[in-house]
Amino acid sequence: MADRVSSDAVPTVRATLVKHGAMDRLRVEIPGDEMDRFPAGDVVRVVVDGDTRHSEVKRHLTDDTYLLAGAFDTPDEARERAGEDRLAAWCEDVNRQPGGSVLVDVVEEGFLYGLRAPGAKSFYTAHEAPDESLADIAESVDGAE
Repeated sequence: MADRVSSDAVPTVRATLVKHGAMDRLRVEIPGDEMDRFPAGDVVRVVVDGDTRHSEVKRHLTDDTYLLAGAFDTPDEARERAGEDRLAAWCEDVNRQPGGSVLVDVVEEGFLYGLRAPGAKSFYTAHEAPDESLADIAESVDGAE
């Protein structure tokens, strides 16, 4: 069963937009004291402007902070950073620049997050996170192809 929840009803992390990597792609940098809310190395669902996208939670190369690496249409695109990264377009739409803040709503820790500009309000459809054993099976099938 899916429930609709408001951004006012979930924990929110104030994060920073940063340029990252050789291609200076936009990433969302999670503050060090909030990293326990994010599963490093996993792909999570990220709601951007009402659309569910996917992002890999990566460890920053130069320090111990985490990054949400883009906003892709599928989990595979997020892992491979292939396809269209919709994070930059969203940042442009909501007038967010590198060095600026974005809010990350923790809708379902380890599974579902939401991105929004400071001052904006969002609503999310919360679902029960998939059973880990089913996720492990799906990941092994993805890796076998």
